[in-house]
Amino acid sequence: MKPKRGRTARRRAKNVGERSAVNHSLEKKYIQLRRWLKERGFREKQLRAAHFPDTGRGLMTTQLLQPGELIISLPESCLLTTDVVLLSYLGKYITGWRSPISPLLALCTFLITERYAGDRSPWQPYLDVLPSTYDCPVYWEPETVDFLPDPVKERAIEQRRMVHELYSSALPFFQSLQSLFSENTENIFYYDALRWAWGTVNTRTVYMKHAQRDCFSGEQNVYALAPFLDLLNHSPGVQVEAAFSEEKRCYEIRTNVQYKKYDQVFICYGHHDNQRLLLEYGFMAARNPHRSVYVTRDVILHNVCSADKQLQKKWSLLKENGFLENLTFGQDGPSWKLFTALKLLCLGDDEFKSWKKVLLGSFVSESNERNSLDLVRKICLQLLEQTSHVLQAICTLKPEKTSDPHIALVEALRLEERNLLQGSASVLQYGHNVTL
Repeated sequence: MKPKRGRTARRRAKNVGERSAVNHSLEKKYIQLRRWLKERGFREKQLRAAHFPDTGRGLMTTQLLQPGELIISLPESCLLTTDVVLLSYLGKYITGWRSPISPLLALCTFLITERYAGDRSPWQPYLDVLPSTYDCPVYWEPETVDFLPDPVKERAIEQRRMVHELYSSALPFFQSLQSLFSENTENIFYYDALRWAWGTVNTRTVYMKHAQRDCFSGEQNVYALAPFLDLLNHSPGVQVEAAFSEEKRCYEIRTNVQYKKYDQVFICYGHHDNQRLLLEYGFMAARNPHRSVYVTRDVILHNVCSADKQLQKKWSLLKENGFLENLTFGQDGPSWKLFTALKLLCLGDDEFKSWKKVLLGSFVSESNERNSLDLVRKICLQLLEQTSHVLQAICTLKPEKTSDPHIALVEALRLEERNLLQGSASVLQYGHNVTL
Protein backbone atom coordinates (compact mmCIF):
# COMPACT_ATOMS: atom_id res chain seq x y z
CA MET A 1 0.00 0.00 0.00
CA LYS A 2 1.43 3.34 -1.03
CA PRO A 3 1.74 5.98 1.71
CA LYS A 4 -0.83 8.72 1.55
CA ARG A 5 0.48 12.14 0.66
CA GLY A 6 -0.95 15.64 0.95
CA ARG A 7 -0.10 18.91 -0.67
CA THR A 8 3.57 18.00 -0.81
CA ALA A 9 2.97 15.26 -3.39
CA ARG A 10 1.17 17.41 -5.90
CA ARG A 11 2.08 17.12 -9.53
CA ARG A 12 1.28 20.17 -11.60
CA ALA A 13 -0.50 19.35 -14.88
CA LYS A 14 0.31 21.45 -17.94
CA ASN A 15 -3.34 22.00 -18.83
CA VAL A 16 -5.14 23.02 -15.67
CA GLY A 17 -8.77 21.98 -15.44
CA GLU A 18 -8.76 19.57 -18.35
CA ARG A 19 -10.51 17.04 -16.09
CA SER A 20 -13.14 17.57 -13.41
CA ALA A 21 -12.45 17.58 -9.70
CA VAL A 22 -13.51 14.52 -7.71
CA ASN A 23 -15.48 15.25 -4.54
CA HIS A 24 -13.93 13.49 -1.53
CA SER A 25 -16.13 15.02 1.15
CA LEU A 26 -18.21 11.84 1.52
CA GLU A 27 -15.19 9.71 2.38
CA LYS A 28 -15.30 8.44 5.95
CA LYS A 29 -12.21 10.30 7.13
CA TYR A 30 -13.50 13.67 5.87
CA ILE A 31 -16.95 13.08 7.33
CA GLN A 32 -15.35 12.34 10.68
CA LEU A 33 -13.13 15.42 10.39
CA ARG A 34 -16.12 17.69 9.68
CA ARG A 35 -18.06 16.15 12.57
CA TRP A 36 -15.08 16.65 14.89
CA LEU A 37 -14.69 20.28 13.77
CA LYS A 38 -18.40 20.93 14.21
CA GLU A 39 -18.18 19.71 17.81
CA ARG A 40 -15.50 22.36 18.31
CA GLY A 41 -17.61 25.17 16.87
CA PHE A 42 -16.69 25.13 13.17
CA ARG A 43 -19.73 25.96 11.01
CA GLU A 44 -18.30 26.28 7.47
CA LYS A 45 -20.56 24.88 4.71
CA GLN A 46 -19.24 26.17 1.38
CA LEU A 47 -15.95 24.25 1.04
CA ARG A 48 -15.52 20.56 0.26
CA ALA A 49 -12.48 18.29 0.15
CA ALA A 50 -11.77 17.22 -3.42
CA HIS A 51 -9.07 15.81 -5.66
CA PHE A 52 -8.00 18.04 -8.55
CA PRO A 53 -6.10 16.80 -11.64
CA ASP A 54 -3.54 19.57 -11.44
CA THR A 55 -2.89 19.91 -7.70
CA GLY A 56 -4.12 16.75 -6.01
CA ARG A 57 -6.03 17.14 -2.76
CA GLY A 58 -7.54 20.56 -2.08
CA LEU A 59 -10.76 22.42 -1.30
CA MET A 60 -13.47 23.41 -3.76
CA THR A 61 -16.30 25.85 -3.26
CA THR A 62 -19.93 24.84 -3.62
CA GLN A 63 -21.05 28.38 -4.36
CA LEU A 64 -19.93 31.60 -6.03
CA LEU A 65 -17.37 33.48 -3.95
CA GLN A 66 -16.90 37.20 -4.45
CA PRO A 67 -13.76 39.29 -3.74
CA GLY A 68 -13.71 40.35 -0.11
CA GLU A 69 -15.76 37.36 1.03
CA LEU A 70 -14.78 35.31 4.07
CA ILE A 71 -13.96 31.82 2.88
CA ILE A 72 -13.08 30.17 6.18
CA SER A 73 -13.23 31.03 9.88
CA LEU A 74 -11.67 28.35 12.07
CA PRO A 75 -12.32 28.69 15.82
CA GLU A 76 -9.37 28.75 18.19
CA SER A 77 -10.69 25.53 19.73
CA CYS A 78 -9.80 23.75 16.46
CA LEU A 79 -6.22 25.01 16.32
CA LEU A 80 -3.30 22.95 17.54
CA THR A 81 -0.81 25.29 19.21
CA THR A 82 1.77 25.16 21.99
CA ASP A 83 -0.96 26.39 24.35
CA VAL A 84 -2.84 23.16 23.65
CA VAL A 85 0.32 21.16 24.26
CA LEU A 86 1.01 22.86 27.60
CA LEU A 87 -2.55 22.14 28.78
CA SER A 88 -2.14 18.47 27.89
CA TYR A 89 -0.42 15.61 29.72
CA LEU A 90 2.88 16.90 28.27
CA GLY A 91 2.61 20.24 30.07
CA LYS A 92 4.24 19.21 33.36
CA TYR A 93 7.08 17.48 31.52
CA ILE A 94 7.79 20.55 29.40
CA THR A 95 7.63 23.06 32.27
CA GLY A 96 9.69 20.78 34.49
CA TRP A 97 12.40 20.00 31.98
CA ARG A 98 15.80 21.33 33.02
CA SER A 99 16.48 23.10 29.72
CA PRO A 100 13.69 24.91 27.81
CA ILE A 101 12.68 23.10 24.63
CA SER A 102 11.67 24.88 21.44
CA PRO A 103 8.01 25.48 20.51
CA LEU A 104 8.71 23.37 17.41
CA LEU A 105 9.83 20.40 19.48
CA ALA A 106 6.80 20.75 21.76
CA LEU A 107 4.44 20.48 18.79
CA CYS A 108 6.43 17.62 17.25
CA THR A 109 6.35 15.70 20.52
CA PHE A 110 2.59 16.16 20.83
CA LEU A 111 2.00 14.99 17.26
CA ILE A 112 4.10 11.87 17.81
CA THR A 113 2.37 10.94 21.06
CA GLU A 114 -1.11 11.57 19.69
CA ARG A 115 -0.44 9.51 16.57
CA TYR A 116 0.90 6.74 18.80
CA ALA A 117 -2.32 6.89 20.88
CA GLY A 118 -4.37 6.10 17.77
CA ASP A 119 -8.09 5.68 18.56
CA ARG A 120 -7.52 7.03 22.07
CA SER A 121 -6.40 10.43 20.75
CA PRO A 122 -9.00 13.23 20.69
CA TRP A 123 -7.09 14.55 17.67
CA GLN A 124 -7.44 11.34 15.67
CA PRO A 125 -9.90 12.76 13.06
CA TYR A 126 -7.28 15.36 12.17
CA LEU A 127 -4.35 12.96 12.28
CA ASP A 128 -6.19 10.58 9.94
CA VAL A 129 -6.16 13.12 7.10
CA LEU A 130 -2.54 14.17 7.55
CA PRO A 131 0.00 12.85 5.03
CA SER A 132 2.06 9.92 6.29
CA THR A 133 5.14 11.26 4.49
CA TYR A 134 6.31 14.45 2.81
CA ASP A 135 8.26 15.42 -0.29
CA CYS A 136 10.60 18.11 1.03
CA PRO A 137 14.31 17.18 0.68
CA VAL A 138 14.62 15.89 4.23
CA TYR A 139 12.86 12.81 2.81
CA TRP A 140 15.02 12.51 -0.30
CA GLU A 141 17.80 10.08 -1.02
CA PRO A 142 21.24 11.80 -0.82
CA GLU A 143 21.89 10.97 -4.49
CA THR A 144 18.72 12.83 -5.50
CA VAL A 145 19.69 15.85 -3.38
CA ASP A 146 22.99 15.99 -5.26
CA PHE A 147 21.12 16.79 -8.48
CA LEU A 148 19.73 20.03 -7.06
CA PRO A 149 21.22 23.40 -8.09
CA ASP A 150 24.01 24.38 -5.68
CA PRO A 151 22.13 27.12 -3.76
CA VAL A 152 19.13 24.94 -2.96
CA LYS A 153 21.29 21.84 -2.47
CA GLU A 154 23.18 23.64 0.30
CA ARG A 155 19.91 24.54 1.98
CA ALA A 156 18.57 21.00 1.53
CA ILE A 157 21.67 19.54 3.17
CA GLU A 158 21.28 22.05 5.99
CA GLN A 159 17.61 21.08 6.35
CA ARG A 160 18.53 17.42 6.69
CA ARG A 161 21.28 18.24 9.19
CA MET A 162 18.92 20.42 11.23
CA VAL A 163 16.28 17.68 11.53
CA HIS A 164 18.92 15.14 12.56
CA GLU A 165 20.24 17.54 15.20
CA LEU A 166 16.71 18.26 16.43
CA TYR A 167 16.20 14.53 16.93
CA SER A 168 19.55 13.91 18.60
CA SER A 169 19.20 16.84 20.98
CA ALA A 170 15.61 15.82 21.87
CA LEU A 171 16.44 12.25 22.91
CA PRO A 172 16.96 13.07 26.62
CA PHE A 173 13.62 14.90 26.71
CA PHE A 174 11.89 12.00 24.96
CA GLN A 175 13.36 9.61 27.54
CA SER A 176 11.95 11.78 30.32
CA LEU A 177 8.45 10.90 29.07
CA GLN A 178 8.88 7.16 29.78
CA SER A 179 6.35 7.19 32.63
CA LEU A 180 3.60 8.01 30.10
CA PHE A 181 4.10 4.76 28.21
CA SER A 182 4.28 1.05 28.86
CA GLU A 183 6.47 0.70 25.78
CA ASN A 184 10.06 1.92 25.62
CA THR A 185 10.24 5.52 24.35
CA GLU A 186 12.87 4.46 21.80
CA ASN A 187 10.09 2.59 19.98
CA ILE A 188 7.86 5.67 19.95
CA PHE A 189 10.22 8.61 19.41
CA TYR A 190 12.37 7.22 16.62
CA TYR A 191 13.88 9.37 13.87
CA ASP A 192 11.21 8.74 11.22
CA ALA A 193 8.49 9.71 13.70
CA LEU A 194 10.26 12.99 14.46
CA ARG A 195 10.84 13.62 10.76
CA TRP A 196 7.14 13.12 10.05
CA ALA A 197 6.15 15.49 12.86
CA TRP A 198 8.67 18.08 11.70
CA GLY A 199 7.34 17.79 8.14
CA THR A 200 3.79 18.27 9.41
CA VAL A 201 4.67 21.45 11.29
CA ASN A 202 6.98 22.80 8.58
CA THR A 203 4.57 22.34 5.68
CA ARG A 204 1.17 22.88 7.28
CA THR A 205 1.26 25.52 10.01
CA VAL A 206 -0.21 28.99 9.68
CA TYR A 207 1.38 32.05 11.28
CA MET A 208 -0.05 32.89 14.69
CA LYS A 209 2.00 34.74 17.26
CA HIS A 210 1.89 33.50 20.85
CA ALA A 211 3.15 35.00 24.08
CA GLN A 212 6.69 33.99 24.96
CA ARG A 213 6.84 31.48 27.82
CA ASP A 214 9.75 30.73 30.12
CA CYS A 215 9.36 26.99 29.53
CA PHE A 216 10.24 27.46 25.86
CA SER A 217 13.51 28.47 24.27
CA GLY A 218 13.96 31.85 22.62
CA GLU A 219 12.77 30.71 19.18
CA GLN A 220 9.69 32.46 17.87
CA ASN A 221 6.46 30.79 18.94
CA VAL A 222 4.38 31.42 15.82
CA TYR A 223 3.01 27.98 14.87
CA ALA A 224 -0.61 26.89 14.59
CA LEU A 225 -1.83 23.74 12.90
CA ALA A 226 -5.23 24.43 11.36
CA PRO A 227 -7.29 21.32 10.55
CA PHE A 228 -9.31 21.50 7.31
CA LEU A 229 -7.92 24.97 6.55
CA ASP A 230 -4.58 23.34 5.76
CA LEU A 231 -6.19 21.53 2.82
CA LEU A 232 -6.08 24.82 0.90
CA ASN A 233 -3.41 24.69 -1.80
CA HIS A 234 -0.99 27.38 -2.89
CA SER A 235 -1.21 29.49 -6.01
CA PRO A 236 1.22 32.39 -6.58
CA GLY A 237 -1.42 34.40 -8.42
CA VAL A 238 -4.09 34.66 -5.75
CA GLN A 239 -4.54 37.34 -3.13
CA VAL A 240 -5.94 36.62 0.32
CA GLU A 241 -6.08 38.21 3.74
CA ALA A 242 -5.23 35.70 6.46
CA ALA A 243 -4.87 36.34 10.19
CA PHE A 244 -6.10 35.33 13.60
CA SER A 245 -8.99 37.52 14.76
CA GLU A 246 -8.50 38.46 18.39
CA GLU A 247 -12.10 39.67 18.54
CA LYS A 248 -13.71 36.51 17.14
CA ARG A 249 -10.98 34.14 18.40
CA CYS A 250 -10.88 32.54 14.96
CA TYR A 251 -8.29 32.15 12.25
CA GLU A 252 -9.86 33.74 9.19
CA ILE A 253 -9.09 33.83 5.49
CA ARG A 254 -10.73 36.30 3.14
CA THR A 255 -10.38 36.06 -0.63
CA ASN A 256 -9.57 39.01 -2.85
CA VAL A 257 -10.42 37.14 -6.05
CA GLN A 258 -13.63 35.60 -7.39
CA TYR A 259 -14.31 31.85 -7.51
CA LYS A 260 -17.05 30.18 -9.51
CA LYS A 261 -19.06 27.28 -8.14
CA TYR A 262 -16.92 24.10 -7.99
CA ASP A 263 -13.65 26.01 -8.49
CA GLN A 264 -10.66 25.09 -6.37
CA VAL A 265 -10.04 27.73 -3.72
CA PHE A 266 -6.40 28.75 -3.20
CA ILE A 267 -4.29 30.69 -0.76
CA CYS A 268 -0.81 32.10 -1.29
CA TYR A 269 2.03 30.93 0.96
CA GLY A 270 4.08 33.94 -0.12
CA HIS A 271 5.98 35.26 -3.12
CA HIS A 272 8.27 32.25 -3.27
CA ASP A 273 10.24 30.93 -6.23
CA ASN A 274 10.02 27.22 -6.98
CA GLN A 275 13.32 26.47 -5.29
CA ARG A 276 11.89 27.76 -2.01
CA LEU A 277 8.58 25.95 -2.53
CA LEU A 278 10.36 22.69 -3.27
CA LEU A 279 12.64 23.04 -0.27
CA GLU A 280 9.96 23.98 2.24
CA TYR A 281 6.85 22.24 0.91
CA GLY A 282 7.97 19.64 -1.61
CA PHE A 283 6.22 20.93 -4.73
CA MET A 284 6.61 23.38 -7.60
CA ALA A 285 4.00 25.88 -8.78
CA ALA A 286 3.11 25.96 -12.45
CA ARG A 287 3.57 29.32 -14.19
CA ASN A 288 5.22 30.74 -11.09
CA PRO A 289 6.01 34.42 -11.82
CA HIS A 290 8.72 34.34 -9.14
CA ARG A 291 10.76 31.51 -10.69
CA SER A 292 14.44 32.28 -10.98
CA VAL A 293 17.97 30.85 -11.14
CA TYR A 294 20.34 31.83 -8.34
CA VAL A 295 23.98 32.69 -8.92
CA THR A 296 26.43 31.69 -6.21
CA ARG A 297 29.59 33.37 -4.99
CA ASP A 298 31.72 30.54 -6.37
CA VAL A 299 30.29 30.88 -9.87
CA ILE A 300 30.98 34.62 -9.94
CA LEU A 301 34.52 34.30 -8.60
CA HIS A 302 35.25 31.54 -11.10
CA ASN A 303 34.54 33.97 -13.92
CA VAL A 304 36.04 37.25 -12.71
CA CYS A 305 39.67 38.18 -13.16
CA SER A 306 41.56 36.81 -10.15
CA ALA A 307 44.46 39.18 -10.90
CA ASP A 308 42.31 42.21 -10.08
CA LYS A 309 44.08 43.90 -7.15
CA GLN A 310 40.82 45.53 -6.07
CA LEU A 311 38.80 42.30 -6.13
CA GLN A 312 38.75 41.77 -2.37
CA LYS A 313 37.74 45.39 -1.75
CA LYS A 314 35.04 45.20 -4.42
CA TRP A 315 33.68 42.03 -2.87
CA SER A 316 33.59 43.66 0.57
CA LEU A 317 31.69 46.65 -0.81
CA LEU A 318 29.11 44.35 -2.40
CA LYS A 319 28.67 42.49 0.88
CA GLU A 320 28.41 45.67 2.96
CA ASN A 321 25.74 47.05 0.65
CA GLY A 322 23.66 43.88 0.39
CA PHE A 323 24.59 42.95 -3.17
CA LEU A 324 25.69 39.38 -2.57
CA GLU A 325 22.28 37.82 -1.89
CA ASN A 326 19.48 36.88 -4.27
CA LEU A 327 21.50 37.37 -7.43
CA THR A 328 19.39 35.77 -10.14
CA PHE A 329 18.60 35.13 -13.77
CA GLY A 330 15.02 35.15 -15.01
CA GLN A 331 13.28 34.69 -18.33
CA ASP A 332 14.00 38.34 -19.13
CA GLY A 333 17.70 38.14 -18.35
CA PRO A 334 19.84 38.94 -15.30
CA SER A 335 18.22 40.74 -12.41
CA TRP A 336 19.16 44.37 -11.85
CA LYS A 337 20.93 43.33 -8.65
CA LEU A 338 23.09 40.72 -10.41
CA PHE A 339 23.98 43.00 -13.30
CA THR A 340 24.83 45.85 -10.93
CA ALA A 341 27.06 43.61 -8.81
CA LEU A 342 28.93 42.48 -11.92
CA LYS A 343 29.30 46.07 -13.12
CA LEU A 344 31.04 46.94 -9.87
CA LEU A 345 33.32 43.91 -10.19
CA CYS A 346 34.22 45.05 -13.74
CA LEU A 347 35.30 48.55 -12.74
CA GLY A 348 38.81 49.34 -13.98
CA ASP A 349 41.49 50.70 -11.65
CA ASP A 350 40.85 54.22 -12.87
CA GLU A 351 37.06 53.79 -12.39
CA PHE A 352 37.03 52.26 -8.93
CA LYS A 353 36.30 55.60 -7.27
CA SER A 354 32.90 55.51 -9.03
CA TRP A 355 31.66 52.40 -7.19
CA LYS A 356 28.87 54.33 -5.45
CA LYS A 357 27.54 55.52 -8.79
CA VAL A 358 27.37 51.89 -9.96
CA LEU A 359 25.33 50.79 -6.95
CA LEU A 360 22.95 53.69 -7.60
CA GLY A 361 22.47 52.49 -11.17
CA SER A 362 24.43 55.23 -12.90
CA PHE A 363 26.44 54.84 -16.10
CA VAL A 364 30.23 54.83 -15.65
CA SER A 365 31.76 54.02 -19.04
CA GLU A 366 31.24 52.12 -22.26
CA SER A 367 34.03 49.70 -21.37
CA ASN A 368 32.42 48.92 -18.02
CA GLU A 369 29.09 48.22 -19.70
CA ARG A 370 30.76 46.00 -22.28
CA ASN A 371 32.89 44.07 -19.78
CA SER A 372 30.02 43.46 -17.38
CA LEU A 373 27.83 42.29 -20.25
CA ASP A 374 30.53 39.84 -21.34
CA LEU A 375 30.83 38.60 -17.75
CA VAL A 376 27.12 38.05 -17.28
CA ARG A 377 26.99 36.15 -20.60
CA LYS A 378 29.84 33.87 -19.47
CA ILE A 379 28.09 33.13 -16.19
CA CYS A 380 24.77 32.44 -17.90
CA LEU A 381 26.34 30.05 -20.41
CA GLN A 382 28.33 28.27 -17.70
CA LEU A 383 25.18 27.67 -15.64
CA LEU A 384 23.32 26.54 -18.75
CA GLU A 385 26.04 24.02 -19.55
CA GLN A 386 26.05 22.72 -15.98
CA THR A 387 22.28 22.34 -15.96
CA SER A 388 22.31 20.46 -19.27
CA HIS A 389 24.91 18.02 -17.91
CA VAL A 390 22.81 17.38 -14.79
CA LEU A 391 19.71 16.75 -16.90
CA GLN A 392 21.64 14.22 -18.97
CA ALA A 393 22.73 12.47 -15.78
CA ILE A 394 19.16 12.41 -14.48
CA CYS A 395 17.93 10.98 -17.78
CA THR A 396 20.51 8.21 -17.54
CA LEU A 397 19.62 7.41 -13.94
CA LYS A 398 15.81 7.56 -14.18
CA PRO A 399 15.30 3.96 -15.35
CA GLU A 400 17.03 2.81 -12.15
CA LYS A 401 15.00 5.24 -10.00
CA THR A 402 11.44 4.31 -10.93
CA SER A 403 10.57 3.89 -7.25
CA ASP A 404 11.98 7.31 -6.31
CA PRO A 405 9.11 9.88 -6.46
CA HIS A 406 11.52 12.76 -5.93
CA ILE A 407 13.69 12.36 -9.02
CA ALA A 408 10.85 13.81 -11.10
CA LEU A 409 10.72 16.87 -8.83
CA VAL A 410 14.40 17.68 -9.17
CA GLU A 411 14.21 17.05 -12.92
CA ALA A 412 11.31 19.49 -13.19
CA LEU A 413 13.29 22.10 -11.28
CA ARG A 414 16.30 21.62 -13.53
CA LEU A 415 14.14 21.84 -16.66
CA GLU A 416 12.72 25.11 -15.37
CA GLU A 417 16.26 26.33 -14.71
CA ARG A 418 17.34 25.43 -18.24
CA ASN A 419 14.34 27.25 -19.69
CA LEU A 420 15.11 30.40 -17.68
CA LEU A 421 18.79 30.34 -18.62
CA GLN A 422 17.99 29.81 -22.29
CA GLY A 423 15.65 32.81 -22.10
CA SER A 424 18.38 34.87 -20.45
CA ALA A 425 20.97 33.77 -23.00
CA SER A 426 18.64 34.86 -25.79
CA VAL A 427 18.14 38.27 -24.17
CA LEU A 428 21.87 38.65 -23.63
CA GLN A 429 22.52 38.36 -27.36
CA TYR A 430 21.31 41.96 -27.51
CA GLY A 431 23.32 44.07 -25.11
CA HIS A 432 20.95 47.04 -25.09
CA ASN A 433 18.22 44.88 -23.53
CA VAL A 434 20.14 44.54 -20.29
CA THR A 435 21.73 47.97 -20.04
CA LEU A 436 20.04 49.30 -16.91
